[in-house]
Amino acid sequence: MAQQNAIYDARTLGRPKMLVLGFQHMFAMFGATVLVPALTGLSVSATLLFAGIGTLLFHLLTKMKVPAFLGSSFAFIGGYAAVVAVGATMGLDQAHSLPYACVGVFFAGLMYFILAGLFKAFGVKKVMRYFPPVVTGPIIIAIGLTLSGSAINNCMANVWIALLATLIIIVCNIWGKGMIRIIPVLLGVIGSYLIAACFGQVDFSGVHAAKWVGMPFSWENTAFAVFKSPDWGLVVTAIITIVPISLATMIEHIGDMCAISSTTGINYLEDPGLHRTLMGDGLATALASLFGAPANTTYGENTGVLNLTKVFDPRVIRIAAVLAILFSFCPKFAAIVAAMPAATIGGVSLVLYGMISAVGVRNLVENQVDLTVSRNLLIAALILVLAIGINYGPGSLTFNVGKTSIALSGLAVAALVGIILNAVLPGKDYEFGTSKSGDMTVDFGSDDRPRS
Repeated sequence: MAQQNAIYDARTLGRPKMLVLGFQHMFAMFGATVLVPALTGLSVSATLLFAGIGTLLFHLLTKMKVPAFLGSSFAFIGGYAAVVAVGATMGLDQAHSLPYACVGVFFAGLMYFILAGLFKAFGVKKVMRYFPPVVTGPIIIAIGLTLSGSAINNCMANVWIALLATLIIIVCNIWGKGMIRIIPVLLGVIGSYLIAACFGQVDFSGVHAAKWVGMPFSWENTAFAVFKSPDWGLVVTAIITIVPISLATMIEHIGDMCAISSTTGINYLEDPGLHRTLMGDGLATALASLFGAPANTTYGENTGVLNLTKVFDPRVIRIAAVLAILFSFCPKFAAIVAAMPAATIGGVSLVLYGMISAVGVRNLVENQVDLTVSRNLLIAALILVLAIGINYGPGSLTFNVGKTSIALSGLAVAALVGIILNAVLPGKDYEFGTSKSGDMTVDFGSDDRPRS
């Protein structure tokens, strides 16, 4: 019924308003999605193209049911940097090392199919027993909190612009009427961007220099370029370095699916099933990497938009995907996005990242996870402290396999520790398949239903 209500609400909005909602979802993912190629040296336009294509492929594999947008994954940034550093020791510059990293990401994408196969072979119940609310809840909280540092850093670029973006979102969502109430993020981006431009806080030099139409990627920057004259040692190093990161991103994927299910009131873990969502995410990541774009992942920012707007129709997400594809062929538009003030990104992210963590808290509360029980308290505590501590401390946990150095992010370490502790500690108080609301990690009430 929740899904029918969500679709009905979107239809009553009409096509023009759905188009605006699509723009909002596209802008919601822009800040983080564009930041990944900016940090790694990958193509912004290719990133937009394969975020859109990857999202459409994801929807195709998930029976057009899941309102998820796939954007650039931050989890692999360390992997790209590590491969570039190894390439530098071999006399390769960043442009020639990145395609090797993309090969590693391709194999990381294939790991999703392996986990999807386990779901299909053994059933969701047997696999999901390792991902109860006491594990997924703190992981969802940690996803938002580990991203919070980047939001604050961006806000510090101009506190007043960031505050304006945040205030616009709050005012529009709480006191806005009609369409204003369901596009607060888009209005926050546009409003703060325009004010920043008026006060000379935006550098448009890149926009003036950019062409109106152009190809999103060049062949020499793709993974295929590696095999013209490959260094097989660097190929193997890239695979060994980057594939373990997929352990974290797959856990993040499950957490994101739980968060989307919690937000919409629809059990996507059951239908279309995690095996389908994992295959969709893995296919999007593998395809993007082949053409020199960053790895894809289900985007928390867009889950935050769903939570704010209460419009859950997957067609709105597909509109955003098509828009991303169209704009990827416009270098000038990519330059406009790249010129977006960091403070605007920070102010918007402040709200959306907080929404992610808040869903994780609601996960624990509404499933009545008993944190007076020592096993539950230990699992939650270690997940949170490892994810946040490693992220804001050393940045990663590094160890050597032979001559290869492998770095695991705080979220990867936390997820692995949480899963292992839940599996070995006695006294489990949750069993997948016995409670529909629990399987979706939250007990839904009437207040969570979509609104027009």
